[in-house]
Amino acid sequence: MNRPPAKPRDLTGVVRLRRELLSDGMTDTQIDCLVRTRRLHRVRYGAYVPYDVWEACSAEDQHRLRARAVLARAHEATVLTHVSSLVERGVPLWGVPLDVVHTTREQPERAGRRQDDWVPHRGLIGPGDTEVLNGVPISTAARAAFELTTVVGVEAGLVAVNRLLHMGAMTIDDFRKQMRDHAYWPGRLTANLVLRMADGRLESVGEDRFWFVVHRHGLPVPEPQMEIRDERGRLVARTDFAWPELEVFVEFDGRIKYELHRREGETLEEFLMREKKREELVCLLTGWTCIRVTWSDLGRPELLAARIRGVLRARGRSIG
Repeated sequence: MNRPPAKPRDLTGVVRLRRELLSDGMTDTQIDCLVRTRRLHRVRYGAYVPYDVWEACSAEDQHRLRARAVLARAHEATVLTHVSSLVERGVPLWGVPLDVVHTTREQPERAGRRQDDWVPHRGLIGPGDTEVLNGVPISTAARAAFELTTVVGVEAGLVAVNRLLHMGAMTIDDFRKQMRDHAYWPGRLTANLVLRMADGRLESVGEDRFWFVVHRHGLPVPEPQMEIRDERGRLVARTDFAWPELEVFVEFDGRIKYELHRREGETLEEFLMREKKREELVCLLTGWTCIRVTWSDLGRPELLAARIRGVLRARGRSIG
């Protein structure tokens, strides 16, 4: 299911700099008073947004506001990169801190001093490396994906790359090109590991993390999104993952799945009942065993891998 990201919140003109507020007739004392009384929120030094707007924003949109505050006072050649570029695109991420803005500026000298909420990078920026989205300059999808893999772990990098592939925002060849073009960047090893596991067929962050568990713990690689058909050949279900030769399939329980597949007007209880019936139908048609994986299971990868290994072993295959 290739769904585009939701339309981002319009943040045009939301961030106001101190100098703008002063030009509107305010004083520093008044600005401080508005911050204390929660009428304004200080995004970072010298940059403010309405307090109610800040509180209503998701963590991702708060990052976007912080990024606009950084750009408002940065050099005009500064571009949002790494995590900040991906957040601006609405790419679902996992395991990536959102309290720090990442930018890049092509310059002959050092990138600039790192701050608590801003990491300015220095690097070559070609004419095809950037674009403007939602009114701000950002690195392209493939470059941002590669950039991110140089500053996060393999699992977090895999999530980002898979989400971009699934969205159709880049191809695996686009990612490979970025790796070739930046062959001497520190952190490139992570990109190599991510590349070996990347698969755009996966549909959610939860599936990405399960995929990482499979590879990290040396389990047999399952088939993603396997179609199940009834006696007449009609498609009745798709499993999240399956080992058809071992007659085992995996269903991931996660909030995103509920949001994507719940029908209009359907309650959560009705959805869960429909999912249970779908699982029973798959078992009835195939005779396979179902392994249900939850988000909390992913937080205990060793135990999850051991459980899966036990099920596969019981199905007659020796697993590591």
